[in-house]
Amino acid sequence: MPDENNNTTAFQDFNQQVIDEFRANRGRVGGYFEGARLLLLTTTGARTGTRHTTPVGYLPDGGERVLVIASAGGSPRHPDWYRNLLADPQVTVESGLFTYEARAVVLTGEERDRAWARAVEADSGWAAYQKKTDRLIPVVALYNSTQGGPGNINASSMGEAIKVVHDAFRRELALIREEMSKADDGGGTLGAQLRVNCLTFCQGLHNHHTGEDQALFPFVADRHPETAEAIARLREEHEHIALLVEELRRILAADAGDPATVRAEVERLTLALEAHLDYEEGELIPVLDGSA
Repeated sequence: MPDENNNTTAFQDFNQQVIDEFRANRGRVGGYFEGARLLLLTTTGARTGTRHTTPVGYLPDGGERVLVIASAGGSPRHPDWYRNLLADPQVTVESGLFTYEARAVVLTGEERDRAWARAVEADSGWAAYQKKTDRLIPVVALYNSTQGGPGNINASSMGEAIKVVHDAFRRELALIREEMSKADDGGGTLGAQLRVNCLTFCQGLHNHHTGEDQALFPFVADRHPETAEAIARLREEHEHIALLVEELRRILAADAGDPATVRAEVERLTLALEAHLDYEEGELIPVLDGSA
């Protein structure tokens, strides 16, 4: 007969390995979860009051929230983290790039069903989990409750902060391009989750560039007047990229966007953004980190 304590210990050890790798590599992990969208969710134990951190998969859901699913692999019992947040909905989220406080809201009714349908369309594994259990698998929205920004960035300097934010956008673009390969399945129309992923990326990029225009660039220009020409070029590139983003939004607004058209727009945006990110890093990181 299997030793339940040994099984529990093995599971905890596995989770801790994922947590350690996630934190060491700012959200990137290998092995079974390589390429997956993961976050670290810290909840307060309903009975013990002890803080517990768990790696969970998430779904982008616009700029205001992300969704997590309490599947527990199709277990007949809800996962511990779900029972914890029912008792205390204030949680901590680590995205790899940012750490922030969030409010957990369990979705119900039609809202839950729509979110679940997007999840299943993106990954049929969720449906397989539901078939294994009689319980209705919960979908939970996590709303960032941090005041004044996306949270604490996991970087030790302003220059490093620029690089890790940029690398996050590069990874998102790579994921979107991978997901584009799925667009030809099932009749050649774009999946709902792919549209959400693209629009989430676009919203994040808009917020980042707005923050740079309003805060970072004035800060750098005030302390390093020699960067004026570079900053002027970066501002112009922000405007150009914003136009490309709006064009992508327009195309994705159609329920049956043409995959070839979307793919062309994604590639146009990718080329412009990668060149912009490379230029900004070359011009501003040495100045911000004092190596210029």
